[in-house]
Amino acid sequence: MPLTQRRPAEVDLSRTTKVKMLYSSTGVYCLFDCMDQKITATMDADFLDLWIEDVVEVFFWTDESIPFYFEYEISPLNFELPIMISNNEGELLRWQPFHYEENRKTQHAVRVRGGEQQPQAEITGWTAEFFIPYQLFSPLRNVPPKAGDKWRANFYRVDYDEERSKNWSWQLTERNFHDYLRFGTLLFE
Repeated sequence: MPLTQRRPAEVDLSRTTKVKMLYSSTGVYCLFDCMDQKITATMDADFLDLWIEDVVEVFFWTDESIPFYFEYEISPLNFELPIMISNNEGELLRWQPFHYEENRKTQHAVRVRGGEQQPQAEITGWTAEFFIPYQLFSPLRNVPPKAGDKWRANFYRVDYDEERSKNWSWQLTERNFHDYLRFGTLLFE
């Protein structure tokens, strides 16, 4: 599905974004396709503040009775940030996974089109694909989902090719990307 650019007056058709999500008995799989002109990313390690450079992000809120959800970010340089978020009326507390290995570790890959996969490279686009095992969602409830279950979620992209970032999302949030009450609903079949 295509993501919507968040500031409609500045729609840039040269940087569209599409996302696809699937799920299995062991985890969720996401694929982002981003048209782009330049890799505006320099961070060269996992678990950094990736959101201040080019990035795609997913948020999964599996249980609406608590303001606690999972966030995953990946840069066009293939660095990742998996974190749990507690959102207490806008006060964000973040935790990184402990023992991030074996069946708790994501599988991810990024491919760049039309250029090199390096900081500031001119390109025509990039794709990011990742598999998040349900084991990584622990201690969230309602995991793994069963037929008929609903999770709240959102999908984002941030691009910093220009002075002001451009942003895309599945569901429009008001304050920022952590406006979880405005996330969309996934219905598992």
